Parts: sequence; structure tokens; C-alpha cells
Amino acid sequence: MFSSFLSSLLLLLLAVVYANAEIQYHDFIVKETSVKRLCKRHRIITVNDQYPGPTLTVTDGDTLVIKVTNLARYNITLHWHGIRQLRTAWADGPDYITQCPIVPGATYVYQFTIIDQEGSLWWHAHASWLRATVHGALIIYPKLGKSYPFDKPQREYPIILGEWWNRDPNEVLRQATITGAAPNVSDAFTINGRPGDLYSCSNQGTSLFPVVSGETILFRFISASMNTELFVSIAGHLMTVVAADSAYTKPFTTTVIMLGPGQTTDVLVTADQPEGRYYIAARAYASAQGVPFDNTTVTAILDYKFSGCTAVHGAQTMPIPLVPLLPAYNDTATATAFSTSLRSPGPVNVPDPVNVSLFFTVGLGLFNCPLGMICGGPNGTRFGASINNVSFVLPSTISLLQAYYFDVPGIYTEDFPPEPPIIFDFTGNNISQSLQQPVQGTRVYRLKYGSIVQIVFQGTNIVSGEEHPMHVHGYQFYVLATGFGNFNPDVDTEKFNMVDPPERNTIGVPVNGWAVIRFVADNPGVWLVHCHIDAHLTWGLAMAFIVENGEGEDEKLLPPPFDLPVC
Repeated sequence: MFSSFLSSLLLLLLAVVYANAEIQYHDFIVKETSVKRLCKRHRIITVNDQYPGPTLTVTDGDTLVIKVTNLARYNITLHWHGIRQLRTAWADGPDYITQCPIVPGATYVYQFTIIDQEGSLWWHAHASWLRATVHGALIIYPKLGKSYPFDKPQREYPIILGEWWNRDPNEVLRQATITGAAPNVSDAFTINGRPGDLYSCSNQGTSLFPVVSGETILFRFISASMNTELFVSIAGHLMTVVAADSAYTKPFTTTVIMLGPGQTTDVLVTADQPEGRYYIAARAYASAQGVPFDNTTVTAILDYKFSGCTAVHGAQTMPIPLVPLLPAYNDTATATAFSTSLRSPGPVNVPDPVNVSLFFTVGLGLFNCPLGMICGGPNGTRFGASINNVSFVLPSTISLLQAYYFDVPGIYTEDFPPEPPIIFDFTGNNISQSLQQPVQGTRVYRLKYGSIVQIVFQGTNIVSGEEHPMHVHGYQFYVLATGFGNFNPDVDTEKFNMVDPPERNTIGVPVNGWAVIRFVADNPGVWLVHCHIDAHLTWGLAMAFIVENGEGEDEKLLPPPFDLPVC
């Protein structure tokens, strides 16, 4: 009881060190809600009957206290994607990593303080496939007296890109889990929960963004997509990129942006075209060859002529919006050009020298079909995925953070390999079948507080090469370089950007390529690292770090502020 009180007190003290910081209280009710999409009514899981869920707007330094009551039929947790959770790993949210799930009928309170962060982030369910409909924007504004590093726009809109199934997404997951096959692709993409004019029965609910001629708009793009990376364009308009993953960037102008699941991108758009209606459109970037994907296109409307602030448009007679030119589905060159254009606004102090160097292969794999079963993967196998040939298995009786903090034995082992057990031609076309089957385990890697960590994420061509958006919980990191083929330290180290590398929380590892990131392990706790394509996470493309406490009192994980859910 005393430790819970002390933890809550410390969190509140953290908030008051920021001038004008506030404590915000929110009630999130998780429940089924009836919505109509693609000509049919569906019962989906939502927060407060909203799809997408409530937008949280905070100021750097604010404390959030969010009471979550689960009235749905599924277990749930919520993750505050991109929030660093400094010393408050208990609030991070991935199920069985930092907490047991919130069971139906139960309540849990998340409490955390925003510390030196601003920009566009988001929150989402982190249990099963509930984040398909349980998600929302989390916008962090600069402290009072501090401004954007660009002229303040006249208006701003969050734009959440999502995926929609005409079935319960958890049923799609359950079927794939039973058969071992790839899950069915989505039936539509959405913008702020709406599929748009190009889908059946959808033009009366297309998301609409009213603008005034001559003004500048800040669009906060957030990818809540489950399994698909997306190209986005706005007909007739240029976009000036000013931030990604809540970190400001050197501004650059483009006609197309690309977001992987979990990523955010802020752009400025000037309403400088003839008054009219223009489509904002998005469709898949499908980097894997021969793999089925949703090839539909979602649209919203940028509308110069409006009266009032309506959120959707109806079937009245209106001019047909202009359509943007989107890249081809497999246009890796455009995806690469966009991601490599991101730079920090000015010189940064890249952590150096490195004292923990890790090499992680990330990719798919196959498991042999159990005797007596019929499996739906290639050649009668089951799909899997792994990092360094370890396919991650979640515990089921207690979370990893609880097991670590309370010293509960037998839940995990600390033998996650720092490099792949076998070195081979990772991106070659003739990979031996003996390398296809990973081993399963709940294995973690321990880091000392203050370690300077460098990770090479190396994609593999096992089963199929594709881009993997890798997310590191609890941390922002610098992306030093990306490339194609096998990482060669003798050559590729010279390509490292040590001047103005972009800062991110989710990085796309290029198809049959590599990415190098670096960060300081200054946030104690247990932190999940995983591919944000949910099919890949389901198959085991994940691992976890234990980051030890430091020596000072402000370098230690705080006690859990409330009673924790029980598995």
C-alpha cells in the first residue's frame, strides 16, 4: 500500500516540475458498438462508442490518468505508442510484457507523465487483434511559451489510416492461428474509420476535411494499419514533411509519403489550388513478392467549399474530387526515397561510443505441421517468424515486467542471442530449408543502465523478404543508415549519418535489406521490440529487453502505482 502511494506521489511530483502542467483524467469504456461499413452492420470493439477512439490532446509535461473499464468479451490492454514511459514501464501496456490483460468486467488505471516529448503519437489496444478498431490519436503540444519550429498553421487535423475486415478481426486471427496459414487480407482501408467513395455503400460516410483558400493546414498522419504499409497522396497539393514519430525533421516537400504500421508523419499543406474538392488517397505498399495484399484504395476529401465543420459528406450532387497519382504497389524506390529524406532539424549528439552491439535478423519462417493436423502454410507447414531464429512466445501466468520486478523464476530465460546462431546469405535466393524453422522461447536480453546500444536489423529472404516496421517500446532512437542486401560493417559503417540522423520509434527495415539504430538504455524496465505488422508479431517476430536500474534514485523503475491485473 505504501509503495503504491509513494509511486503515485512521485508521478505527481514529476508533473509539477513543468510550468502549467496539468493532470488529465479520462474514462475509457471498452465495449461493443454497432457500426455500418461496406453495406453491412457490424458489432466492433470500441472505446467510448467511438471508432476511431477519443483523441487525447495534452501538453508536454502533463500527466495522464486513464481509467479503463473492459465491458467487452475479450481481454484487452492499451499501449501509448511512442510515449517513453520514463520509469513508468507499468503503464506501457503490451499484454504479458508489462501487465496481464484487463479481463472482461475489470478495470485498470494507466498513469504516466509526458516528459520532453511533443508531436503526433497514438494509443491502441495491444492484445490479440483488437487494435484494428481500438485506437486513437495522442497529440502532444509544446509547453506554454514554446512554439512549433515552423509557422503555426491555421488549422490541423489528425488522419488515422486503418484496416477494416468484414469479420471480427479476432476471428480472422483465430482462423489463421488454427490453420497456420496467413490471415485473410483486409476488405478495406479506412481514413478516420471511413473507407471512402471508392468502396460500396461508403460515399455517404467519406471523411471530409474543410479548408479555406490560402490557409496552411497541419495534417497529422497516423498509421493504425494492421498488416499493410501505405502510400499517401493529396491530389493537386504538395506536402511539406515537418515531423515523424513525434520528432521534428528538416522540412522537405513531396507528393507522396509512406507510413508503416505504427508510424506517424506530420505534413504542412497550403490550400493554394483552385477552390474545389481533392481526394486524399492511400493504398498499399506491398514489398513482398507473390504475397496476397489488399489492393483497394481509401479516400477522404479536402474540401475548399464548405459551410460549417461537418465531418462526413453525403450523397448530394457535388463536383467529383480530383484523384492523386499514387505509386505502384511495389514501388520500393519511392518508399526508399521518402524514408531516406528524413533528417533531424540540426546536428544531434549521436550516442557514442557503442558498448553493446547487437545484430538481429528479422524475418519469416515455417514450422512443421503437428501430426494429425492439416496446416495451411506453404507445403503443408505453419507460418512463423523470428529474430535471430528465436520465435518469441508470450508468457501466460504473469507479465515479464512483474516476473522481473518481483523476481519470479521460471517465466523467461536471459539467453536471447546477440547475433544469429548461423551466418548465411540472409537476402539470397537459395536459402537452405534447414534454416527455415525457428525455435520457440521466451528469451530476453539484459542491458545495463546507461549502455549505448547499437542494433543492426537485418532482413532475411526466408519464405519471403519484405519490409518490417520494427518498433522499440520505451525508447526513441536514431536511425544511422539503411540499405539493401546484407549489412557489411567494413563498408556500410562509412554510410552512417552521425550529423543529423532522424529520430524515430518505429523503423522500416527495407525489403531484403538492413537498418541500423542507436540509443542509450536510460529507461529501466522490460521493453518489447517487435515488428508492427500484427501477423508477424503473432508469428513470433519479437524479443524483449530488460534494462536494469541505474544507481541514482531518478534512474530506477518506480513501483507499480496501482494493483496490477492478474493473469
